[in-house]
Amino acid sequence: MAFARLRRAILLAAATLAMTDGAAFDLQGHRGARGLAPENTLPGFARALAIGVTTLELDCGVTRDGVVVVSHDRRLNPDITRRPDGMWLDGPGPLIHSLDYAELARYDVGRIRPGSEYAKRFPGQAAVDGARIPRLADVFALVERAGNRTVRFNVETKIDPTRPEETLGPEAFARALVRAVRAGGMARRTTIQSFDWRTLRAVQAEAPEIATVYLSTADTIGPGDRASPWTAGLRPRDHGSVPAMVKAAGGAIWSPGHAELTPALVAEAHRLGLAVIPWTANAPADIERLLDLGVDGIISDYPDRLRAALAARGRALPTPTPVP
Repeated sequence: MAFARLRRAILLAAATLAMTDGAAFDLQGHRGARGLAPENTLPGFARALAIGVTTLELDCGVTRDGVVVVSHDRRLNPDITRRPDGMWLDGPGPLIHSLDYAELARYDVGRIRPGSEYAKRFPGQAAVDGARIPRLADVFALVERAGNRTVRFNVETKIDPTRPEETLGPEAFARALVRAVRAGGMARRTTIQSFDWRTLRAVQAEAPEIATVYLSTADTIGPGDRASPWTAGLRPRDHGSVPAMVKAAGGAIWSPGHAELTPALVAEAHRLGLAVIPWTANAPADIERLLDLGVDGIISDYPDRLRAALAARGRALPTPTPVP
């Protein structure tokens, strides 16, 4: 047991060092490059690779037949999903977990529904008709085709502790994802992130070689006097701050909403040995503020904007690797 704790401590220190090295700022493309190409699709990840990112940020679910797939929503999203007949979904679609992968792969997610709020948020997203929900293994294969041997994967478990009937439970979800990461030979290049810290606790027990990323918002952390269903029993009152909660949980990386970050929180996280990688900053002013705060990475729907801001500061940039 003591050896296992020591091994995990060494791995966490290495992961944190990799994220906090000034020459290795973590430029993450959110859902690939959501502002530019369909989210969580192979064309979207190819766009991010061509721009040049350090990390592909993505979301995952598990189908009825146990396939780990890349999707942000637990149900098919009617704003981005068309049926096999080409018609838009009339409302929220079936649960990912209720479909076999062969059934899921029939839906088209390559275009935003015209007139939707989503379309208003991302008017510059280029449609790619025929894009499907990929397997995590397909994303790994895409990166191999690009010849990229260094890009990382930051994979979020889309699980909600208040809706347990919609997905696998946290332990089973973690095991399925860990198996898929290990099968792809990407354990050393992958972090697993979640708002549901039960999943991260399960990953840490199942796969100590994979670093965990603790996502947070004020809503998931909850009030200080009782544990939120999202925080695996940890209470703010017992630890004093969210970074201290992440440290107590065994995390190496804290990923808060970008608007919630302050200089004091960044400084505290760094004192605790945590890397700080906020989500999801898109406006140039927000990106500049976060860079001024000294964060270790940024998750953005527009990795091109983030690259431009880093280049203007003379920061090292990841090499673009277009997919052949």
